[in-house]
Amino acid sequence: MKSTLRPWTTLILLSIAVTLLAGCATTRTIDPQSETHYDAYYDFSDKQKIVDTLTQSLLNVQQLPPASSKPILIIYPIANETSEHISTSGITDDIRLNLIKSGKFRFINEAQRRNVQREIAYQAQGYVNPAQRIQVGKQLGADYILSGALRSIEKKQPRQIRLTKKKLVYYSLNLELTDLTTGEIAWADKVELARESTQPIIGW
Repeated sequence: MKSTLRPWTTLILLSIAVTLLAGCATTRTIDPQSETHYDAYYDFSDKQKIVDTLTQSLLNVQQLPPASSKPILIIYPIANETSEHISTSGITDDIRLNLIKSGKFRFINEAQRRNVQREIAYQAQGYVNPAQRIQVGKQLGADYILSGALRSIEKKQPRQIRLTKKKLVYYSLNLELTDLTTGEIAWADKVELARESTQPIIGW
């Protein structure tokens, strides 16, 4: 039987159907410890692998001077040398948390230094009981700087007739521990990740 719907009517009905289908989105809880990837790019599963590998590598170091106490570390930002917007502070925050929980390292909170200075200056203005004022010159000094760089290489298939397209992304995160007394690199390690994704040329 011949359809009596006009072309514009059919278009409107299709638009309504697509809208209704889009509104039926579902969500589910994913275990952050499980390895889950949707494409070739960096994701939370990659961060977890980087954190676990580098934390364990640092904890396996036999002994860092001073031998009489737990080494004091200060973390400097990991340089993001990729073309993506990746929050590398999430990596260092998790590494620091794991190392603190291990009980083998102490950390200076570099991010709060200005706030510490501001609070000490406030106390020195006479608003705080002299017996309770923080005394200057008693802050701890770091023994080591923890720093690094995140890099990536992306490869795509050359233009050609095909039904799917492939993409390969390689990531490398290098982390190192620098002795502030000698300038020597006391420890260094890296994590490498490579992932290939394939998707159809035509699709949603």
